[in-house]
Amino acid sequence: MKPASRRPIAIWLFVCSAMVFATLVVGGVTRLTHSGLSIVEWQPLVGTLPPLSQADWLEVFEKYKQTPEFQKVNHSMSLEEFKGIFWWEYFHRVLGRGIGVVFLLPFLYFLLRGHIERALVPKLVGIFILGGLQGAMGWYMVKSGLVDDPRVSQYRLTAHLSLAFVIFIAMMWVALDLIEERSRYFAHEGYRRLQRFGFWLFMLACYMVVTGGFVAGIRAGKAYNTFPLMNGHVVPPEIFLIEPWYQNFFNNMATVQFDHRLGAWLFAFLAPWFWLRLRQYPDRQRAQRVATLMLAVLAVQITLGILTVLHAVPVALGAAHQGGSMVLMAVLLWLNHELRVPAQLRIP
Repeated sequence: MKPASRRPIAIWLFVCSAMVFATLVVGGVTRLTHSGLSIVEWQPLVGTLPPLSQADWLEVFEKYKQTPEFQKVNHSMSLEEFKGIFWWEYFHRVLGRGIGVVFLLPFLYFLLRGHIERALVPKLVGIFILGGLQGAMGWYMVKSGLVDDPRVSQYRLTAHLSLAFVIFIAMMWVALDLIEERSRYFAHEGYRRLQRFGFWLFMLACYMVVTGGFVAGIRAGKAYNTFPLMNGHVVPPEIFLIEPWYQNFFNNMATVQFDHRLGAWLFAFLAPWFWLRLRQYPDRQRAQRVATLMLAVLAVQITLGILTVLHAVPVALGAAHQGGSMVLMAVLLWLNHELRVPAQLRIP
């Protein structure tokens, strides 16, 4: 594939990545405003159209009235109030479907025009399949809140969130591969260790996404609204109250929030250390600039996390913190991509 034909494909994937980011932010607002259970059916095609008449609205509202959330939490909600939560969930679903359209149609165009090299086709098909699975996972998550307890399963919510990041990572990495212009660089063992360091920073970001999913799933951000200590403790005494012990990592507010905070503390110390080590390679200036950007984004993200906890997760801060996690992930992907060296140029 010629560089000229690669660039439009890369731009298309970056646009799709931006749409995934937008969907993540809207999904965060949907969760924080308790809007996710307002649509009680999964209609991938028919559900694209919202209620268009008063009769349509009354029908949708009547279906919502049959749910545990209405009966146990929102039993005094009016139709106008219902519309407020309906639109957030509706736009979240429409954005998800929009990603599928924006991904599929250009893919078919590029494929039929012969602009996609053969080795790239399975990767793009795989991303599209992941997108379909994400839609199914979203509905599987919503279904868990339409039974006795009007809350979605924290396991399904975390899986839904994690899969969004997997799709985002796959799109971004393929796009970066398409626009990369590598310079000849001979890597010694010290630089390889730095590469591994960058990879583990990326894995730490993945850990933060998963633990953040459980924080959101059990609403652990509503507890321990102090910083830097957790209600006066470095390690809260309630951390292993639940039996068996391993259930604390998924169901105990103290443990789940502690795990997430621990990741943030590790990031706060390891990221500057990585930045300093990278400064030892003056010929990797672009990677150094990306690492500096990573530090700036991390500082903003940690600040948002602290403010979110201190204010018990207001909608604006909670959504900004969730969006910031994907921005940080994008910068870490870019950084790791910059650190790569062609295998044939490595010194044994």
